[in-house]
Amino acid sequence: MYPAAFLLMLAVGIHADSLEGPTAGCSFDEDSDPGLCEYRQGQEDDFDWQLIRTYNWPHPTPDLLRGSFMMVNSSQHFGGQRAQLHLLPLSENDTHCIQFSYFLYSRDGHSPGALHVYVRVNGGPKGSAVWNTSGSQGRQWHQVELAVSTFWPSEYQIIFEATVSEEREGYMALDDIILLNYPCYKVPHFSRLGDVEVNAGQNASFQCVATGKVSETEPFLLERRSGVLLDTPLLSRLSHKRLMATFQVEAQRGEQDLYRCITLSTRGAAVSNFGELIVRVPPTPIAPPQLLRAGPTYLIIQLNTNSIVGDGPVIRREIQYRATQSMWTETHGVGSLTYKVWHLEPDTEYRISVLLTRPGEGGTGAPGPPLVSRTKCAEPMRALRGLTATEIQPRQLALQWEPLGYNLTRCHTYSLSLCYRYSMPTGGSGGNNATVRECLSLDRNTSHFTLRDLPPFRAVHVRLALANPEGKKESREVTFQTEEDIPGGIAPDSLTFTPLDDMIFLKWEEPVEPNGLITQYEISYQSIESSDPSINVPGPRRTVSKLRNETYHMFSGLHPGTTYLVSVRARTAKGFGQTALTEITTNISAPVFDYEDVPSPLSESENTITVLLRPAVGRGAPVSAYQVVVVEEDGSRQVRRREVGTVDCFPTQNSHNEAQSKGAPHYYTAELAPSSLPEATPFTVGDNHTYNGYWNSPLDPTKNYLIYFQASSNFRGETRINCIRIARKAACKDSKRALEVSQHAEDMGLILGACAGGLVVLILLLGAIVFIMKKGRKKVAINKAAMSYRQEKSRKLSSVDCSMTEQSTLQQDERMAHSFMDAHSCNARNEQRSSVNESSSLLGGSPQRQCRRKSSPYHTGQLHPAVRVADLLQHINQMKTAEGYGFKQEYESFFDGWDVTKKKDKTKGRHDSLLSHDRHRVKLHSLLADPSSDYVNANYIDIRINREGYQRSNHFIATQGPKQEMIYDFWRMVWQENCFSIVMLTKLVEAGRMKCCKYWPDDTELYGDIKITLLKTETLAEYTVRTFAMERRGYPAKHEVCQFHFTSWPEHGVPYHATGLLAFLRRVKTSTPPDAGPVVVHCSMGAGRTGCYIVLDVMLDMAECEGVVDIYNCVKTLCSRRINMIQTEEQYVFIHDAILEACLCGETAIPVAEFAPTYKEMLKVDSQSNTSQLREEFQTLNSVTPHLDVEECSISLMPRNREKNRSMDVLPPDRSLAFLVTTEGESSNYINAALADSFLRPAAFVVTPHPLPGTTTDFWRLVYDYGCTSVVMLNQLNQSNSAWPCLQYWPEPGLQQFGPMTVELLSRTADDDVIIRLFRIQNITRLHEGQLLVRHFQFLRWSPYREVPDSKKTFLSLLAQVHNWQRECGEGRTIVHCLNGGGRSGTFCACTMILEMIRHHSVVDVFFAAKTLRNSKPNMVETVEQYRFCYELAQEYLNCLEVR
Repeated sequence: MYPAAFLLMLAVGIHADSLEGPTAGCSFDEDSDPGLCEYRQGQEDDFDWQLIRTYNWPHPTPDLLRGSFMMVNSSQHFGGQRAQLHLLPLSENDTHCIQFSYFLYSRDGHSPGALHVYVRVNGGPKGSAVWNTSGSQGRQWHQVELAVSTFWPSEYQIIFEATVSEEREGYMALDDIILLNYPCYKVPHFSRLGDVEVNAGQNASFQCVATGKVSETEPFLLERRSGVLLDTPLLSRLSHKRLMATFQVEAQRGEQDLYRCITLSTRGAAVSNFGELIVRVPPTPIAPPQLLRAGPTYLIIQLNTNSIVGDGPVIRREIQYRATQSMWTETHGVGSLTYKVWHLEPDTEYRISVLLTRPGEGGTGAPGPPLVSRTKCAEPMRALRGLTATEIQPRQLALQWEPLGYNLTRCHTYSLSLCYRYSMPTGGSGGNNATVRECLSLDRNTSHFTLRDLPPFRAVHVRLALANPEGKKESREVTFQTEEDIPGGIAPDSLTFTPLDDMIFLKWEEPVEPNGLITQYEISYQSIESSDPSINVPGPRRTVSKLRNETYHMFSGLHPGTTYLVSVRARTAKGFGQTALTEITTNISAPVFDYEDVPSPLSESENTITVLLRPAVGRGAPVSAYQVVVVEEDGSRQVRRREVGTVDCFPTQNSHNEAQSKGAPHYYTAELAPSSLPEATPFTVGDNHTYNGYWNSPLDPTKNYLIYFQASSNFRGETRINCIRIARKAACKDSKRALEVSQHAEDMGLILGACAGGLVVLILLLGAIVFIMKKGRKKVAINKAAMSYRQEKSRKLSSVDCSMTEQSTLQQDERMAHSFMDAHSCNARNEQRSSVNESSSLLGGSPQRQCRRKSSPYHTGQLHPAVRVADLLQHINQMKTAEGYGFKQEYESFFDGWDVTKKKDKTKGRHDSLLSHDRHRVKLHSLLADPSSDYVNANYIDIRINREGYQRSNHFIATQGPKQEMIYDFWRMVWQENCFSIVMLTKLVEAGRMKCCKYWPDDTELYGDIKITLLKTETLAEYTVRTFAMERRGYPAKHEVCQFHFTSWPEHGVPYHATGLLAFLRRVKTSTPPDAGPVVVHCSMGAGRTGCYIVLDVMLDMAECEGVVDIYNCVKTLCSRRINMIQTEEQYVFIHDAILEACLCGETAIPVAEFAPTYKEMLKVDSQSNTSQLREEFQTLNSVTPHLDVEECSISLMPRNREKNRSMDVLPPDRSLAFLVTTEGESSNYINAALADSFLRPAAFVVTPHPLPGTTTDFWRLVYDYGCTSVVMLNQLNQSNSAWPCLQYWPEPGLQQFGPMTVELLSRTADDDVIIRLFRIQNITRLHEGQLLVRHFQFLRWSPYREVPDSKKTFLSLLAQVHNWQRECGEGRTIVHCLNGGGRSGTFCACTMILEMIRHHSVVDVFFAAKTLRNSKPNMVETVEQYRFCYELAQEYLNCLEVR
């Protein structure tokens, strides 16, 4: 062994040139002499080390390795006994490196003991162990290095000590103890530790500088000569191989001692020389600092430095603090006795001490007694995040969220709760839902929880709440949906039915617990009992399946008077639910007579007439009785009967005497039992006999009689009657002559009626010819007037004059007021239509009402004279800009002298200020049980402006939106007044408040004795039309009622534009029959909106009839009929603007049947003006398009949003913006996109420019947030008119992530005209919301820098493909984009609206489509070429329909 040879050289005294001073060590080699090894056994231990040479053992133990070494066998000694091995003392003026190997092993893993190494200096105490190890270290040798730094004249000695463990098993051994002639490699060595002298009352600082392989993780110790260790150094790295450990030594007054540095590890230890400490007395405060106030992140303390131990003066004060659970301390200088310790952790205990310093080096004393105090809790940092569902089942959710930590709770005392809610049906018939809410307290340290007992297929809204004593943070609510389950049973009380004789109308409600999406209903029925013996019961069982939205069924082909067992059950994707059973009995039918025609009498005398009675056939029940009924025929009674309607036979049992006393027109002359009429039998009326109590009185020969034969069936209290007229007896002595005269009189009446009708038609025809001839004579002047008005209007001059004369009075222009549209409609296309219909209308197509005009309709000397339509624009501009008297002053004048003191039934009145005026209120027919039931909060509105002016009598009824208790009264009023049209101008709920009760049914509903049945519903973008059938008990007639529900009136103020309201008003007028009763108009309170609508209707009608409008006096008249009919100045101004828009635009809709000739006429260029009607119409569109101010585009112009606009010239108004919902970092929710209506749906289009490189993520957020299922691209890639080219914004192929959105290309098809791509979009932050399929249509046939597409047919094909995809997807929106989101996009949207008009209403209205789009974004359909293209596309589409 090489080390053994080296030690042998040391033992014989050979000195190497590289060594200075004494050498020591021993290899314990078996070839060496033990006496030559320079070591000795300890004298103060319990036993000695043994020198072992295993080569000489005859039976070596497997626990030891072969070799020679010093060993302790623990099994031979008692626990705690020690053996020491001393090396010879050594001296050095620098650092020695001593290397040795040790062996600690026990076969069963027990500890054989502990091995300690001491370094004794100058024969002093051995001190503390500088290195130690214990336990079984494995059956191998371990090498350790000791770096001992001593300086002359000191010497040191190495002592090895083995201590036997209590287990007393195993071996401890030493070998190869070598003094190296080079520095240690495994452990660092210390630089010389100098003596430290400190002033009294101060701390000494020993700086132990270690060089070599040193780490901050290894312990550094400062050892007193007495063996006491200090182990709290301040470490600082001087270089990558030098580390300084600074020890603060605290000592008492006058104390002096020696200290040395020690660092140890498993690799060995380093020991420095002893440095002497000369200790003085440092100043130390006696008392700890005092706490003044505590907060979540600070402690305010006061220093107690008046009483100290040691000497002064104190020149510096410091505080030293640390968290009780932390080893890191901080020291701050203090300038005053009060100090605020900042930046602390909430709810943490701190120890704060005071340090005092006196003059001189190291004059800082030890920290004084600490103040132990705790900061307050702080509000939680934020709400918990990452709430997701790990498992979703029908009735439970397994949830998890991010783990809790102190950084979130900011307090050690906190609570965690989970709150959830979901809606459950209440079970009532109103379809209302009750919200179930519950909050659960969870274990503080949990990050998962399972919600149980949830309803299936319900949206469960979950949020987490983290709370501590200082506050609470709630997470955003996350919505999960439980899975489906089989549905619950249909509630038996929801089964409602209406039995007829051969049909049953059954209606049910969705199960209270649908537990999923109902996919179908299964209805089974079977006859089980019948009162008709010819019916076989039980009958076969039949089953019918209904779609999920069909909660009704009409059973037909049933037997009258038969009971059927009906069962209904619902089905989800999981299967069928429970069955609901009910028994329904059909009504019996009226008996049926076997008369093919009115039979002729068998004979007749002056007082009698003999007829043939045929037995009737019962249906569902046998005939119970027959009656022969005599009706005195009277002219006045016939008139009244025709007014009322057909008489439903004769249920009133009047005898002859009772009829005479009551003045009744009929009486029973005989009642016969069915058994008395087994077959056809003659019967003589007037034979003066009595039949079952009824006297068959002789007939009066001077009167006319009608003879009826009546049969009745009765079953279970239900009676059905049928009757037939079988004879007529005339008042004549000669019966045969009487019949002939009667029939002859009837024939003559028919002839005379026909002649009179023909004469009336002839007179009307002559009148029309004369009128047309008069119109023809003034056609040239009218055309000139219309052309002049068109030119004046298009330039938007402040004064408009449609006449070509210089006369300004109304009397002089009276000849131009016969037809307003000819002179004032500003739409020359009506001249071409005049050949079809001479009288046209501002509102278009409405039934022509005869205008009531006087020779001098208005007097110009009144305070508020009527305004000519030609002067309306100038009048409005003057009123808006006038300083002394304008709209404000005119509106306020309506309320002068108003006082409402009369009060009515407040249960039916919504507002005290809107109580109806008695003189004009609608009075209902009182109910028998309630004499005061004649009241309803409604008023007749009859317009009479001045004494000789324009008037319309009771054309409207203004009322409030019905409350729940008013619904029956409302329908009573509609029935009583024979109303056809109901105009509703409010939503049911606005701004979270109930504005009107839902007074109509979704199917059929009974309100008192009035049954309302919904026949059909038509939904458009801005209004909905519902058609109802109205029946009343006791009345045979049915009424049809239409409700026109305008849904686009904003919750506050007035509509931004009148386009939609004017179209709505046109629809009401064209749909209301001329002979219908008043139009019922209501909003919420029956004022404001109601008044606006009535004034618009009346004034537009007045403008057509009179050529003038008198808005002021019309409003004044309305307010005299019902208070507050115009509620705000804003409404009053809106009326003026709406009437002006109607007059400027006129009627622009063209019926499909008239489109071809009308469009051909519009293209003709006038030789004088060198323009066409189409160009004039486009100029009108430009003149009425709203021009945006800077304030209307404030959001787009914000500095942070400017870079998101491709062009600052084309910005969407704030009112139309589509704001983003999905969050993306610090990005704003703005995107240059506007929502626009189609003809059928509000906000059906999202119009935007081609995405910029910086807005691509926003574009896909827009697609996802607004559920867009189609994207139409009308520009080419790399096409640009700005600094931003049009780049590809979609992945192709594969998948790409844009912010929180992942977009994946699923398929791609292409032809010469369009490329169609299918994308799947998902929001990775809201995975529970599912995926969105989007079809991308890239149109290729619109060349750059062309105004219109290259081909109309290809563009029609694009429209058809988008339409078919949207119809397949359901309710998705369409994103349309071109370069700037204007002309091309607007053309596509306008063409889509036009095709919708053709499909649903058979009209073409390009002007309305473009005007509607421009209300949302003014640059839609930018050029006249694009406007004309819309007409041409409509023509192409109509041509295609004709070909088909």
